[in-house]
Amino acid sequence: MRLTSLPGAASVTGAPRCRRAPASPEVAGAGQAGPVQPRTVDTVIFDLGGVLMANGSPRDLVGHLEPGQQEQADAVLRAMMGPLDEDTDHPWHRLERGEITLEAARAGQQHLFAALGFDAPPLGSSSRQEFRFRLNEPVIALVDDLRAAGLKTGILTNNVGVARPLWWGLHQWNEVFDDIVDSHEVGLRKPNPAIFHLALDRLGATASRTAFCDDIRPNVEAANALGLHGVLVDEDPTAAIDTVRRLARLG
Repeated sequence: MRLTSLPGAASVTGAPRCRRAPASPEVAGAGQAGPVQPRTVDTVIFDLGGVLMANGSPRDLVGHLEPGQQEQADAVLRAMMGPLDEDTDHPWHRLERGEITLEAARAGQQHLFAALGFDAPPLGSSSRQEFRFRLNEPVIALVDDLRAAGLKTGILTNNVGVARPLWWGLHQWNEVFDDIVDSHEVGLRKPNPAIFHLALDRLGATASRTAFCDDIRPNVEAANALGLHGVLVDEDPTAAIDTVRRLARLG
């Protein structure tokens, strides 16, 4: 499969990726007294929206629905983004795989919204304002701790090409992560098992030694089915962070 990248992102897929030595299966600070407990994982892969970012999760869209539309939230999200537990030919899925443009995806959504009684995507006025990603600072701090302890880190995101400028400049992604797999660049999307295998291969990681953090339960379940350690990230990421720290024996 030929991988392509957006301008300014050549180091993600077009340039050699940074390869660090495999992490030592020891606890940080192993010089302390007592037996050293081995790590359960030596690689951690993160989703972007709703995980590395504090926003950008499908759950955010529900808050933008107009009054009276909340009771149709599940149907609206399905019409807008397709089923979360499948990889289909829904317009948004095709957009995330880089197969069509944003304009074509919007056109393809119109009959789905019409079936719900809407003429256009039923979002409130606040959602039509310019969207801005926000870093999820506690998760970013976790990434820093993982790297300091010698673990590999990666990103695996379902995303669209036009969204790259909204998040690319917010952090030094190429310096902080060993690899980035973006669905629109590779023609695959979660929960397709193939994209998990691709992410593992590009990191030189094994499923049983890898944790995967995502805010969408079907993606976490797909990772678990492949032998990864799936970690569901809620709006409050504290529990997920604690789980990853335990798996990585960060103390």
